[in-house]
Amino acid sequence: MDWQDILFKFVGGLGIFLFGIKYMSDGLQKTAGDKMRNLLATYTSNPIKGIIVGIVVTILIQTSTGTTVMAIGLVNAGLMTLRQVIGVILGANIGTTMTAFIVGIKIEKYSLPIIAVGAICLFFISKKKVQYIGQIIFGFGMLFLGLSTMGGGLKPLQGLPVFTDFIIQVSEVPVLGVLVGTVFTMIVQSSSATIGILQTIADEGMITLQGALPVLFGDNIGTTITAVLAAIGASVAAKRAALVHVIFNVAGTILFTLALPIVHRAVLWIGEDVNIRMQIAYAHGMFNVTNTLIFIPLIPVLAWIASKVIRGKMTEIEFKPKFLDARLLATPAVALGQAQNEIIRMGTYAREILNDASDYFFNKDDKVANLALQKEQLVNELERKITEYMVKISQSGLPEGESTKASTLMHTINDIERIGDHAENIVELSELRISNKVEFSAEAENELREMLKLADHTVERAIYALEHSDKEAAADVLVCESELDRMEESFRKSHIARLNQGQCSGTSGAIYLDILSNLERVGDHSKNIAQFILQEDQH
Repeated sequence: MDWQDILFKFVGGLGIFLFGIKYMSDGLQKTAGDKMRNLLATYTSNPIKGIIVGIVVTILIQTSTGTTVMAIGLVNAGLMTLRQVIGVILGANIGTTMTAFIVGIKIEKYSLPIIAVGAICLFFISKKKVQYIGQIIFGFGMLFLGLSTMGGGLKPLQGLPVFTDFIIQVSEVPVLGVLVGTVFTMIVQSSSATIGILQTIADEGMITLQGALPVLFGDNIGTTITAVLAAIGASVAAKRAALVHVIFNVAGTILFTLALPIVHRAVLWIGEDVNIRMQIAYAHGMFNVTNTLIFIPLIPVLAWIASKVIRGKMTEIEFKPKFLDARLLATPAVALGQAQNEIIRMGTYAREILNDASDYFFNKDDKVANLALQKEQLVNELERKITEYMVKISQSGLPEGESTKASTLMHTINDIERIGDHAENIVELSELRISNKVEFSAEAENELREMLKLADHTVERAIYALEHSDKEAAADVLVCESELDRMEESFRKSHIARLNQGQCSGTSGAIYLDILSNLERVGDHSKNIAQFILQEDQH
């Protein structure tokens, strides 16, 4: 037996298979528009919607792990609640069965022509949309080529007594099959890949459906390890979400392993006339759909268990307006007050992004950077929703005094959003600094620390002035803004002097000057808010 040939074909086939899934997934994302995170954060207001979004996103990105990790990132930032994320996790488990169904279609002999069609679309047609479709087709063909290569490599194993004895043992002891599936998926880090391998082995006649089912159930436990790793060091909410993922898959595996004879008969009955690869896909679908139906009414219980096991306070930020209520539009003055509350909330987040940007620059913690970027998405979303609400208030008709206030608030929305944008720019510049290992002199760092502190104070006073219509605070903002302008000019000169003396590199100089410029713009937008407050007072 040529062990080298077996190993090379298996490892190479697995590589081609994983590449096929990834490449097809990238093409699907580009075709659908890369808005998965927004879809997750925006359309998951209740668990049923969460399940549907989880299914759709997972089908589009072809990995339940990716969806779950993305959802955990959002819950970590407080942009989704634990109950919302449970719905997404349940949906992701259903969505991931799509790969098994694709593998169930036996078209390996057509894999090369499929790759050729994909290549033609990719390399001979200049239209972007066609290229993305070509990418999907190319990945689809690669997926089957990988399966075919793996199958060819594993075929000689069926004549090996050690292997056949092990497969018999797995068939007779379901717990051993579950363990094999769990460990293998933990190693490969992709349940789609391990289920694809299982379908290929079964298709080669190396394992029966009865023996394959426990391994399949174990694959579902193994896929939770990535979510657990993503939650390490994350917020309490993220850890709870990862725990729910584990509970869901472990409970489902225990249930289906205990009911193995019934599951086996059900799969044979549903998939009577199909190949064993498709029968495994049916079993995978049955596992996740049944599990989801069982757990939908238990979502509050899952959230309660996760809260009891993982203790700690959890701050949840709703990724939607908190104060805007369409019913209040009938009373425009009240609606205007609620809009102001939402604008203040938006301003608070914009200030937090600036603080997170500062924290990231000095402490280089990626989690803080992710948090800042997610809050920035929230600020953008609030800007859109508040503007729509304010337009409706204006259409309802306001008394002259209220109308002036509404006009002031409308102007401030854009300035707050721009403060968030400049803070995001600082996060990106910090990322550039960290990835390129750019060092700053102690003097430059101190200057940035000083200016960041003043910029934060300026934003804080501007938001306070807006909330309380406080003209003293607004006047304070104008003083701070002038000081920020002076600092920017002074620090720019001193940094250019350091560059000329060779104390700093060109890259550090460019990053430093860009941060100064962004902070100066933060001051300008704070000044705009303050001036609107002062003008309103004059009216």
